[in-house]
Amino acid sequence: MITLCGICISNYYNKVKLALLEKGIPFQEQYVATGSKDEAVLSCSPLGKVPFIRTEQGALCESQAILDYLEALQPEPRLLPVDPWAAAKVRELTTFIDLHLELVTRELYGKAFFGGDISEANAARVRKQLEKNIAAFKRLAKFAPYVAGDQFTQADCSAWVSLPLVAMATRIVYGEDLLAAAGIDWKVYGKLVGERASAQRVTADRKAEQDAAAAKKG
Repeated sequence: MITLCGICISNYYNKVKLALLEKGIPFQEQYVATGSKDEAVLSCSPLGKVPFIRTEQGALCESQAILDYLEALQPEPRLLPVDPWAAAKVRELTTFIDLHLELVTRELYGKAFFGGDISEANAARVRKQLEKNIAAFKRLAKFAPYVAGDQFTQADCSAWVSLPLVAMATRIVYGEDLLAAAGIDWKVYGKLVGERASAQRVTADRKAEQDAAAAKKG
């Protein structure tokens, strides 16, 4: 059985968890904090990042590599179209979400979510890059009703967990949700995906972990 390792508050952990649940692949979960320097973790994820999975064949890290492995392991139900071009377009969208939206926004997380700070110059630089990247993403995204079209795909596994973070972080740091400002109605989309059984499980598990962490601090 696959073991999914990481934390339920991680968007990339939940990206993989969504895929596992959508495909109906049996798995178990193991809590592993990000940034661990434990050799048992580094042997599976050399940068100490989560998520990673353990399988009978060995360990695999990086969320997109894991999703591609799951798709090859159990093609049905599909999270990538059969048509090569359509599949490539899904991967293109996923890359935009993971690298050009979420990764850029990550520079704001310290200030937005963890009580840190960011210089005015860096905040201005990130905003300029995000506005450019969000406009580019909008050209590719369909939201018809899913991000790549009429079928739930790997791109939704990324979009549903990361678009709210982009919106929240930019609203907190800049006083404006840059996705909404660009005309992207991510809330309607988020509600749609949130009605899926897989998303409800992810949401419930994430909330339980957050509540447990808050109780521990209290």
